[in-house]
Amino acid sequence: MIELAYTPLVDGVLTTMGYWMETRQMRLFVAIAEEGSLSAAAARIGVAQPSLSQMMKLLEEKLGVELIVRSPRGITLTDAGTTLLKHAREILEATDRGVEEVRLSGVKAVGPVAFGLPSSVSMVLSVPLAETVRLALPQVSLRVVEAMSGFIRDWMLDSSIDLGILYDVATLRHCHARLLMTEDLHFFSAPDAWPLATPPGEPVPLPLVAKEELVLPSPSHGLRSMIDRFAKDDALRLNVVLEMDALTQIKSLVARGSAYSILAPAAAHDSLAAGHLVSSRIVEPVMSRPVYLVHDRERRLTRASREVEQITIEVICDLVNRGIWTADLTEDLR
Repeated sequence: MIELAYTPLVDGVLTTMGYWMETRQMRLFVAIAEEGSLSAAAARIGVAQPSLSQMMKLLEEKLGVELIVRSPRGITLTDAGTTLLKHAREILEATDRGVEEVRLSGVKAVGPVAFGLPSSVSMVLSVPLAETVRLALPQVSLRVVEAMSGFIRDWMLDSSIDLGILYDVATLRHCHARLLMTEDLHFFSAPDAWPLATPPGEPVPLPLVAKEELVLPSPSHGLRSMIDRFAKDDALRLNVVLEMDALTQIKSLVARGSAYSILAPAAAHDSLAAGHLVSSRIVEPVMSRPVYLVHDRERRLTRASREVEQITIEVICDLVNRGIWTADLTEDLR
């Protein structure tokens, strides 16, 4: 049992009243808060809805404060409920982590780890990550799965993979997402087909890029959705002449001078280094996207997964610091 203290909010923390709250109650409350309804939470955790309602009533009575507000549209948290959710998550994560660390104390990291990477990330990360894991964790079997972000999101939700890199985590209610960095999108061209008055390397406004003949992923692709959103916000119409959901083929078409594209530099670092492509950062507006390292909040990470997660962060920091991955690391990683 965990001693959870609560009085009216003081400096954003819960203070001592000597009330003992079981971790099971915390998990039930977190499920209610994340699902937004008692019925959905009951189905998720396999508890009868009347029992869940009774638990909430007793919890509110014990704490002496209202935690949720019920309405025909579902459940919303009060300020006190939001505070409890924050601390309950922290306590549960710490508890799970502590139990796992004790269980595996003195045991080497062993076993499989499945890692989902978008194609643009896989281009720069998969090889150095695989090499580092093989050297540092010889008893860990790393499986890297390259796919579109939508597939990675689905695999994370159904626990098909242990770790993933994603750009959009808004719909991942049950996952822990750590922001690693942000990266800006660039306009790409073949060196001998550069269409703009300013040279490669000089920032280019999106309205000029929008006029060029572009090859982009289809609208179902996360990158394309982001590009379309920026264009729509600026009332721009993109001149998309080809759609291709394969990164390698997009780069090949651009290198042959058949079209231009908008990509993250990491996706084409090999082609840039070989001189097959040139690029410029897009501005007016800057097209920036976050990069998250994600794992399932409710699924206990194995020691192998945790160590691969830490190695991933170290490899990414090294790639950024050496200029191989063009991105802006979060402050705690710099």
